[in-house]
Amino acid sequence: MRAQKKTIQAVATWVRRQPPKVKAFLAVVSGMTALVFLRFIVNDHDNLFVAAEAVHAIGVSVLIYKLMKEKTCAGLSLKSQELTAIFLAVRLYCSFVMEYDIHTLLDTTTLGTTLWVIYMIRFKLRSSYMEDKDNFAIYYVLVPCAVLALAIHPSTSHNILNRIFWALCVYLEAVSVLPQLRVMQNTKIVEPFTAHYVFALGVARFLSCAHWVLQVLDTRGRLLTALGYGLWPSMVLLSEIVQTFILADFCYYYVKSIFGGQLVLRLPSGVV
Repeated sequence: MRAQKKTIQAVATWVRRQPPKVKAFLAVVSGMTALVFLRFIVNDHDNLFVAAEAVHAIGVSVLIYKLMKEKTCAGLSLKSQELTAIFLAVRLYCSFVMEYDIHTLLDTTTLGTTLWVIYMIRFKLRSSYMEDKDNFAIYYVLVPCAVLALAIHPSTSHNILNRIFWALCVYLEAVSVLPQLRVMQNTKIVEPFTAHYVFALGVARFLSCAHWVLQVLDTRGRLLTALGYGLWPSMVLLSEIVQTFILADFCYYYVKSIFGGQLVLRLPSGVV
């Protein structure tokens, strides 16, 4: 076990010393390798999207455990939770009026637990909320996402308002974690439960991205046509990729910290 840890630490040290371009190349290669692996071991690639939503729900459950056990919300971003609740509520509305399936049930559960986390931060544990660190202005993402949704949305046969809402939840989901990353950037130290939660988000985002990429490959591009015409199909894929890369750097340091036996994650300057 010690030899394995030394090997992992040696690899991590080598990666850390590489220039940004090499790190980016290694990240792309790792992502492509994982995609190939998932393509061959998962028969129904639609299950990856279900898995992504399930992992997100597990991540929120970790937060609930933290709030109930430690009686503190230090290190958590209320604004990220509010953005998450917004895009889940919009996605639930779209599910009810456009298509009702297993995703609706998972989103309902996740929205309910997210609203409970918001309630705890706002009222029960307000004294431990690090409001000065949670200084990311929500309108920086809400306004651009709303404008983008008005300009680029699906060209399906659904009602125009529903199509705009659909686009809005896709764009909001891609950037909803930014306030949480800002909090971690301001504190530089991330306690275990918050780190587990953000890592779960990273895994969920990768699984969701893998779902879309593999579905496009499986259908030989026909899925893009099914999503609509114009820029919308490209924006869906771009949003998934953006979500994955936003959290990729954090996930790297999380895995490195876990294998190094560190309970508290310390982020170097420039991360997130």
